Amino acid sequence: MKIKPNYAIIVGSFLFGICGLLLGQAPATGDAAPDSASGVATAQVPQPEAQSAIKAQDSGYVIGNADLLSINVWKEPEISRLLPVRSDGKISLPLAGEVQAAGRTPSQLEEEIADKLRSYITGPVVTVMVQESNSQRYNILGQVAKPGSYSLTLNTSILDAIATAGGFRDFAKKRGIYILRRDAAGSQTRIPFNYTAVIKGKSSEQNIRLQPNDTVVVP
Repeated sequence: MKIKPNYAIIVGSFLFGICGLLLGQAPATGDAAPDSASGVATAQVPQPEAQSAIKAQDSGYVIGNADLLSINVWKEPEISRLLPVRSDGKISLPLAGEVQAAGRTPSQLEEEIADKLRSYITGPVVTVMVQESNSQRYNILGQVAKPGSYSLTLNTSILDAIATAGGFRDFAKKRGIYILRRDAAGSQTRIPFNYTAVIKGKSSEQNIRLQPNDTVVVP
């Protein structure tokens, strides 16, 4: 018996084979490139740039004895460390040796340390940050929960001082707060601060940064 061929099945199989060949030769699209070993596409990850140690620094802050400094030398973890300023005003750092810190700003100290390290390190990048300002303090007195003397940080405002002191007592006169400040000549200035207006956003310019030896009085 002679079997009659099914031409529809034969033609369909032929076309299916051609499509498979064409798809197998189609170029891959997209940005991913196949890994040479596994054939799996891997994304191209950009290399991170060297992080800059340059930072915003309060150029007016003068380092004093007992301040705690964070010294960071980029890519040199064995040199980077936390150091207190000694009573003689100096710090001691590996390779740099004894460095005068008191009486200098953080940026000036950065330059001094970098100069000393250039004999050992190519292009040292140094960052100095005041971690704790123990040499400069302010006072807050009167109707607050914890009156006393506190360490002055670089950005301590009047509102910060009130919060640090635990807030107001029940009968505090929030509109009558003032700051006593002495200038270089020794004369004293009284600076008013209206807490109620400041927190309502009406007199935000009154929320000034405190200076060393300022006294905040909450009547």
